[in-house]
Amino acid sequence: MLLNCLTATAQAQDYTKYYQNLPVTLKQVTAPVIPANSIMLTDVGGVGDGLTLNTEAFRKGISQLSKQGGGRLVVPAGIWLTGPIMLKDNIDLHLDKNAIILFSPDKRLFIDEKNPEKCVPAIRASKCKNIAITGEGIIDGNGAQWRPVKREKVSTVEWKAFQEIGGVERQDGKLWYPWDVKAGYPNIAPTPEEQEKRRADLIRVTDCENVLIQGVTVQNSPRFHVHPCYSKNIIIDGVTVRCPWNAQNGDAIDLSDCNIALIVNSTVDAGDDGLCMKSGKRKEASPANGCEDILIMNNTVFHAHGGFVIGSESISGMRRIVVRDNRFSGTDTGLRFKSAIGRGGRSEDIYISHIVMTDIKDEAVVFQCDYVDRPAGRDNPELTQPRKLEYVPEFQGIHISDVTCRGCATAIRAKGSTEANCVHDIDITNSVFLYNNKGNDIDEATAKLTLTNVKLIQNKAE
Repeated sequence: MLLNCLTATAQAQDYTKYYQNLPVTLKQVTAPVIPANSIMLTDVGGVGDGLTLNTEAFRKGISQLSKQGGGRLVVPAGIWLTGPIMLKDNIDLHLDKNAIILFSPDKRLFIDEKNPEKCVPAIRASKCKNIAITGEGIIDGNGAQWRPVKREKVSTVEWKAFQEIGGVERQDGKLWYPWDVKAGYPNIAPTPEEQEKRRADLIRVTDCENVLIQGVTVQNSPRFHVHPCYSKNIIIDGVTVRCPWNAQNGDAIDLSDCNIALIVNSTVDAGDDGLCMKSGKRKEASPANGCEDILIMNNTVFHAHGGFVIGSESISGMRRIVVRDNRFSGTDTGLRFKSAIGRGGRSEDIYISHIVMTDIKDEAVVFQCDYVDRPAGRDNPELTQPRKLEYVPEFQGIHISDVTCRGCATAIRAKGSTEANCVHDIDITNSVFLYNNKGNDIDEATAKLTLTNVKLIQNKAE
């Protein structure tokens, strides 16, 4: 069914209401404009029986819409097994409520044709304008077929279930890889360790403008779940992201070098960082560098390594970010600022307010400038190589207020570096922390925080 409509229609949602009474002026997002053409996946050969591979149907549907100037590819109820999907300009991938896009466990489908040593994301777009992923359906990355598993993070019952899949154990049984799996899908690298390095994101858009991800559930990614990079004008609205709490590198929503972005009304329960801002080295040809003009509000984060996170990479800087009216329940840390020399950049005009937290495993607020990435099963060269004093983190201009936290090991921990002035000009006001072990763990020699009307109360009953 192809509807040829000459008029283009924008998504109905008006996002200006979120930009009222902000502590700093932000550039506002605008919804992408998608032409009012529509194709059903079944009309281009799609079969939603959970058995038929639909890679060609997705390609054909997007191609036909692209020739019409764009439009909506509708995925109806069913289980749609597929390989990678590549979006184009002016395309909305729309999932009906009972639609599940399930990415194939056959890793060969995801090998990058241009670089066979890598794999492509399950859903990707590059240098596109006006793209959307909408609806009420589920996008499942089949991540258990890709991710390594640490023995210490699973029960005996779960460990035996992984062994039943097949796989191979390393490090005296402390680490499991999905290698030589019994389902018969071949390996795509010489070793389990090399294959693990090829894990890709579930949804990744790069160098794009005008992106909307709305309403869908995104789950079980091989790596990060929702990951816009070097892109501009991004809306993530009412999205649910979920994966096992122990999923290796299971970040939920990461904005890497994105300008003018809005994350609202979303729910996260993930294996790594929840709502995370990252920034790498400048790419002059990209629409965006650094993270700036970003609003994050009305979101819920259950399990994650951090509820709201900046870092570990912040090289091109963080500017004009507002985080307010969010709740974190059961995260490892609440507000997490992490970086290291070689990874860092400058932050300014960061405003965080009206955050409620419960059952925080470690710190409610933490600043760390000696972060080291420790990939599963790999020695980390950062631990042994000498460092140059470049790309130094500078967490400053950060204003935190009206935080209520009941239950955390440590309320506030901050430590900078003796080599540079990395943590300074940070204020926390009008907040209450009920902690179990330690209230103030601030290294005053390397971290300068001002606390005003902050109540640190030890929970002696627990």
